[in-house]
Amino acid sequence: MTSNSFLRAARRTLTAGAAALLIGAATVPSLVTPAAADDGPASVADLAQGLLGAVVNISTSQRVKGTEGPGAVPMPQLPEGSPFQDFFDDFFKNRPGEQGNPSQKVQSLGSGFVVDAEQGIVVTNNHVIADADDIEVNFSDGVTLKATLVGTDTKTDVAVLKVDPKGHKLTAVKFGDSSKMRVGDWVMAIGNPFGLGGTVTVGIVSARNRDINSGPYDDFIQTDAAINRGNSGGPLFNSAGEVIGINTAIISPSGGSIGIGFSIPSQLALGVVDQLRQFGETRRGWLGVRIQPVTDDIAESLGMATAKGALVAGVIKGGPVDNGTILAGDVIIKFDGRDVNEMRDLPRVVAESTVGKAVDVVIVRKGVEQTVKVTLGRLEDGEKLASGENGNTDKDTGDEAPAVSTASVLGMTVGELNDETRTKFGIAAEVSGVVITDVAKDSAAAERGIQAGEVITEIAQESVATPKDVMDRIAALKEQGRKNALLMLASKSGELRFVTIRMD
Repeated sequence: MTSNSFLRAARRTLTAGAAALLIGAATVPSLVTPAAADDGPASVADLAQGLLGAVVNISTSQRVKGTEGPGAVPMPQLPEGSPFQDFFDDFFKNRPGEQGNPSQKVQSLGSGFVVDAEQGIVVTNNHVIADADDIEVNFSDGVTLKATLVGTDTKTDVAVLKVDPKGHKLTAVKFGDSSKMRVGDWVMAIGNPFGLGGTVTVGIVSARNRDINSGPYDDFIQTDAAINRGNSGGPLFNSAGEVIGINTAIISPSGGSIGIGFSIPSQLALGVVDQLRQFGETRRGWLGVRIQPVTDDIAESLGMATAKGALVAGVIKGGPVDNGTILAGDVIIKFDGRDVNEMRDLPRVVAESTVGKAVDVVIVRKGVEQTVKVTLGRLEDGEKLASGENGNTDKDTGDEAPAVSTASVLGMTVGELNDETRTKFGIAAEVSGVVITDVAKDSAAAERGIQAGEVITEIAQESVATPKDVMDRIAALKEQGRKNALLMLASKSGELRFVTIRMD
């Protein structure tokens, strides 16, 4: 091919490519209706310009001790005047942990945002500043201010910092209502990915109420707005420029954004921030119960039409409901006017409630729905109390049950709980009921993970004290046409759990 023919072919190729680009561009406006343009504007420059000043980069440093112990490699002994002396001096004597260099400074970067310009209050993630010796807040105009820690909450991964704004005018942003966000709504993330500085990304709300098993109150907003390392602690904005989330986590095999990021919803974060600012710590409501999910089998055993709510597996001794208001075996389906559709809903709504508040709790007890009034305690006090007890409800199941022989039922061998069996299985003195002495292999009980040494305290919410009680309760359930038996089991130390066993 001559040079002229090559040029003519190149022109034809470029012309065809340009036409294809023009055709593609011509089709774009037809895909975006005016209504969609209002919700997701073609340009977010004005919105971003007004928010960048409130988003900060957070730099932390921590001094860590040098490597010591058997894993450390000692400096070799060299002859005096060795030509390798300088090399080994540089390599070994400048290591952390050697004399004259006992520690090294480790730095990390994250993001945050100002919520109170006058007071200099900055919100970020707890994991951004955890264990930091020094915290600096870097603003978009180049100013850097030292920060002090106001308070942190590990359960929600929220931290509050304070800087001295004297001589520096700060820009603040407000929290919005995350409960109003819908899947598909436009959102904007601003942060400090990979230490690059203020970076704006845009996407939508991909999902809500995500549980990623990072804490007891997981209720994340999922977004496809690009979030990378360094974005942690930065804000997620709605189209009105309000903070509706705190960017916290990503799912990524590579460490970079693949369009799956998670933000703490403002509805959860706002209360935590207010408590940290006011008290320097959280003060959450506490109900004082141990709970487990309501499965289909458990719902059928309790006579419930659908599996919903949180099943009370135990009551904390000395807690707010240790007065008999709520009992093991109750199913909580509504708390303070808010539905409890599944187990994980209850801890969150209780924690968001005020300590000392009297609330209505709707429960299902033995198939009957009823409302009880409960005054909440404080979770932080309850955690100390719960750590020192075993969760036993300390109910009296009778002290005068006559001694009887063992019995076999549903693949289990059960016997009287006396001094001999307590000693054999190491069962605590406060545990009462009927001890399981053996579980048949491949039985219905074995499939449910029931083990010898566990104690049956209730069957279908009725206390049992003897092997005969167990046999009678199972027989009664079969006569009622029940397919499952609901057992409340106590561990050797008294911790309770519910298990259903098929009886057919």
